[in-house]
Amino acid sequence: MKKLIKMVALIRKTQMLLLIWPILMTSLISAPVWSDEEPAEEAVESTEGEAPGVFTRPIYVPIKPAFVVNYGGEGKLQYMKIEISIRVEDVSSANAARHHMPLLRDGLVKLFSRQTDADIDTPDGKERLRLTALKVIQDIIEEEDGEQGVINLFFSHFVVQK
Repeated sequence: MKKLIKMVALIRKTQMLLLIWPILMTSLISAPVWSDEEPAEEAVESTEGEAPGVFTRPIYVPIKPAFVVNYGGEGKLQYMKIEISIRVEDVSSANAARHHMPLLRDGLVKLFSRQTDADIDTPDGKERLRLTALKVIQDIIEEEDGEQGVINLFFSHFVVQK
């Protein structure tokens, strides 16, 4: 009888643990989302129009969907698939980038389509392409809105099929 009571107690503890485990894991995983603190290494000190010592987080705007374009001119078709995110100064710049997304995508498709193997085969060539793509985006937003808020451009994926 004592063994039976111990078994039942063990089963109840196991059941309780199985019920509580998902709740504990969810709260542990979600805790950083609810946190109001910003890590110092991710924060950037704002210098424009705000009180000294105020930190803002960088804003990244993904340009979705990924670009799939053919390139290289005559001969066998070659394709590249590129995923891009841009870093902007503030919410206003992020909204401007989202608003002008069709224009930005058009400029980037034209840029990527003009590339040759020699342009993108080396790391230096990819870096030149990244900087040129950044300049294209900055020029379009400057022309359309008269302001400049795009800070940087990053390739999330860069795949070439020859």
